[in-house]
Amino acid sequence: MAARKGSFAKPNKPVLARPLPTPRGVDSKKGSSAPKLVSRSAPQELEPLRYVRGFIREIPDFPQPGVLFRDITPLLADPKAFHIVLDAIAHHFVGERVDAVVGVESRGFIFGGALAARLNASFVPVRKPGKLPYRTDKVSYSLEYGEAELEMHRDSLREGSAVLVVDDLLATGGTAAAAGELVHRQGAFVLAYAFVIELVSLGGRERLLPTPATSIVQFE
Repeated sequence: MAARKGSFAKPNKPVLARPLPTPRGVDSKKGSSAPKLVSRSAPQELEPLRYVRGFIREIPDFPQPGVLFRDITPLLADPKAFHIVLDAIAHHFVGERVDAVVGVESRGFIFGGALAARLNASFVPVRKPGKLPYRTDKVSYSLEYGEAELEMHRDSLREGSAVLVVDDLLATGGTAAAAGELVHRQGAFVLAYAFVIELVSLGGRERLLPTPATSIVQFE
């Protein structure tokens, strides 16, 4: 599938640590428009990843005791690090059909909106209860330190739309799965999930299967 004209500039180097499968409808044996991804240990990948990782700050006991919070505000303050993250995710979808990017409140808005602009896709916010003014769908879910709910406007997605769900962090996968459920309720489908940070030991990626997920920086 050809890339959309004028969608975004192709990044110089892919820096994703975990590649997605070959996009739907593309025969890898016949030559694909999908980008070729380097392995996790490729030398050209290490420096950008180290650079991004250096702007992720650890804050213990937030939002409650026993939780180690990964703070991305230093990353957002550095234009180079922010561009590396956005280009790395967008690179996977060159030539892919992405109709909408769903960003999860609140840090998913930051990356999701910028990615939607790069991918020439619509942006759809998924919010906490009571924040959206129109009729909404609501889903309840469990996360690593409590219970939560998410809402999305009922007219956000057309039936059959290909959706990229974006958030800053993949932990247990509960928040992303809940956002995916809201997408499915409107007759659309989740093409992939994308995250800046993945906490690998919590197993969130498995919870999202069979839909592929990708992340930029992993922590155990």
